[in-house]
Amino acid sequence: MNRIEYFGKCLDRSDLSDDPIQMTADWIEQGRFGGIAEPEAMCLSTVDGAGQPSSRMVLMRGLSQRGLVFYTNYNSLKAHEIRENPQVACHFFWPQLHRQIRIRGVASLLTGQESDAYFASRPRTSQLSAHASQQSEVIVDRDFLETRMRQVENRYPDEVPRPQNWGGFLVAPSEFEFWQGRPSRLHDRFRYRMEEGVWLIERLAP
Repeated sequence: MNRIEYFGKCLDRSDLSDDPIQMTADWIEQGRFGGIAEPEAMCLSTVDGAGQPSSRMVLMRGLSQRGLVFYTNYNSLKAHEIRENPQVACHFFWPQLHRQIRIRGVASLLTGQESDAYFASRPRTSQLSAHASQQSEVIVDRDFLETRMRQVENRYPDEVPRPQNWGGFLVAPSEFEFWQGRPSRLHDRFRYRMEEGVWLIERLAP
């Protein structure tokens, strides 16, 4: 099997922001300028009550000092698992830049007002699909889904209200790791972890 050599830029402590939220925002912006189509795409991992993990890709739709925001159907598997265990992990990976960010944190529901505001900003077709799709439920075929979409279009010819079973989650982070691929697998890794309200920054061995 062929192996890819990483030739990423050196990542030193002096390159890091003291704030991991700002560091995350900077890397996402650099990814956008670096030609990454959707640098906000992240892998979200949850764990059910039996300890079985699940992972899937979602789009981060908000980043602030509070944490990371994503939206979903509250009847989805991810939402059920978060209710059972709010401890989650998020992972950004940009192979073109030989970079990744790992984040651990606790997920909680956004307020209805916050979810309403974001839903109102979505394209109409995305608003309609939030009503049409019973996310994670077994369906007969594609025709069933498209029929539901037509029914929703007829039900809401004008403004589309937010479904009560759809909204946002906020991931309040407790740990970040920034990883930069380097030659000979001697990668640069830095971990931020919260201790008594202060972010401590540590270099990790690759």
